[in-house]
Amino acid sequence: MNLLLDTHVLIWAESQESRLGPSTRSLLLDPSNRLLVSPVSILEIARLISLSRLILRKPLADWLGEARRHLGFDDAPFDHRSAIHSYELPGDFHKDPADRMLVATAREYGYTLVTADDLIIGYPHASVHDART
Repeated sequence: MNLLLDTHVLIWAESQESRLGPSTRSLLLDPSNRLLVSPVSILEIARLISLSRLILRKPLADWLGEARRHLGFDDAPFDHRSAIHSYELPGDFHKDPADRMLVATAREYGYTLVTADDLIIGYPHASVHDART
């Protein structure tokens, strides 16, 4: 299964693993699953750091390198098609641009988005796994 990690799930998996549910931890450890992280999530993390809403133990580039080695994730694509699709999502979806981009990417590439965001979990037009389970 191709699992696209929401921003907070990436942070939890690297720094606060106890926040992940047991089935999510199993999914992330299963070598048959491919883990993906979008550059949108790294942009979100950089923004949170710049606003002093997130403090990492080391510079973001170093933290990201460690997270990549620890979790073994690949870079998820974010291209023009996904950017356009972000604002053409079917049905009712909330306005957060990063969430729209992640959901659009998951839909475009057939990924399952791993998240604890109730607004995304309740969205019926994307494959989602609740990270709290």
